[in-house]
Amino acid sequence: MSSENRSHFSASCSKTGSIHWRRNLAISLIGSFTTIVAMTLLLPFLPLYVEELGVSDHAAIVQWSGIAYGATFLAAALVAPIWGRLGDIYGRKLMLVRASLGMTLAISLMGMAGNVWQLVALRLFVGLAGGYSSGSMVLVATQTPKDRSAWALGVLSSGIMAGNLVGPLIGGALPPVIGIRGTFLAAGAMIFLAFLATTFLIKEEKSPARKQAAKASGGWKSIPDKRPVIAMLATGMLLMFANMSIEPIITVYVAQIVPVADQVTMISGIVMSAAALGSILSASRLGKLADRIGHWPVISGALAVAGLLLIPQAFVTSSWQLIVLRFLMGLALGGLLPCIAAVIRHSVPDSAAGSILGLSISSQYIGQVAGPVLGGFVGGHIGMPAVFLGTSVLLLGGAAYAWMVRPRDAETDPQSASLNAPADQLDA
Repeated sequence: MSSENRSHFSASCSKTGSIHWRRNLAISLIGSFTTIVAMTLLLPFLPLYVEELGVSDHAAIVQWSGIAYGATFLAAALVAPIWGRLGDIYGRKLMLVRASLGMTLAISLMGMAGNVWQLVALRLFVGLAGGYSSGSMVLVATQTPKDRSAWALGVLSSGIMAGNLVGPLIGGALPPVIGIRGTFLAAGAMIFLAFLATTFLIKEEKSPARKQAAKASGGWKSIPDKRPVIAMLATGMLLMFANMSIEPIITVYVAQIVPVADQVTMISGIVMSAAALGSILSASRLGKLADRIGHWPVISGALAVAGLLLIPQAFVTSSWQLIVLRFLMGLALGGLLPCIAAVIRHSVPDSAAGSILGLSISSQYIGQVAGPVLGGFVGGHIGMPAVFLGTSVLLLGGAAYAWMVRPRDAETDPQSASLNAPADQLDA
């Protein structure tokens, strides 16, 4: 097939999408929700589990909690571009099957850990083998008709954020009933169901032309204008750093302001879920706003508002204040990840979509690694308020950076900027 015919075929597929795109979206939504619930339910009890595994010093508990949580994202940051490129060549469904099976094994084994080193090793394995929700974003983005892709990605993002909402709530309520180890086994069973649904229900229409193009191109070198992609890589990393520098230490922070020890895990779960609830409520509205005024003003504005909201979080005196502020922060950040994915998707050809989105996911994982490790260190040795204030400075700086590097044509007329893009960019 000639390069001209391949381009025409790719453009046609991009516009029409797969005939199974609705089914694929539904299964990806359920699978992403399930795996995110299983991944986030450990947040409220992670410090308690670290202590149960033999760590007794307060500062050491905080640091090991950060290391254990960040280990997953360290491993995922190394392999996400590799999985993305393999998905471009061999199919995105295969990557989802691999991720769900690997996460089933790793999370189930976490309930059998004998010491904190084994827990960290299993968290590393989750990162190496996982990545279901990020793989779902690539599958939906490339299999959905172009005129429905923004809506489909928004629906999938809402499911991912809903998992972040429900997971900590379950993690706060389930351990007192079946124990921490039993909670891990239940989470593994939950992901196994996602594995079965993915294997037997998702139907991916593969493009031989895309496969050949993916093998021929190096991914990054096929991008006509790399500046928007670089800016989104940096923004995604900063966003995840801001989120994850706080969440792994929230349980310890809540314990300092809640007088009743038995309420700490439940309130911690509510605090963590408040931000996810805010994001769910605001995601579609911020998406519509981005369609009207452009992605870049929304990205920079959301980062600035979230940075300002972090300042009072350092000085709360009761749990309800922290819950309200985390909810408002979630409202501000709700549409950021879909906006980042949309900018990247319109900046790369279809044959490199998995590779570049994998690189984007990798940059976000770097933020998720650095966030908990640095947050745990600062929180344990300097104090919890310093974590909030330092993260605030980073978000405000990120807002200024996004505003300065925004493409002027995309800012003035985002729709025409998309329409005037080269054909191979529209196929992304």
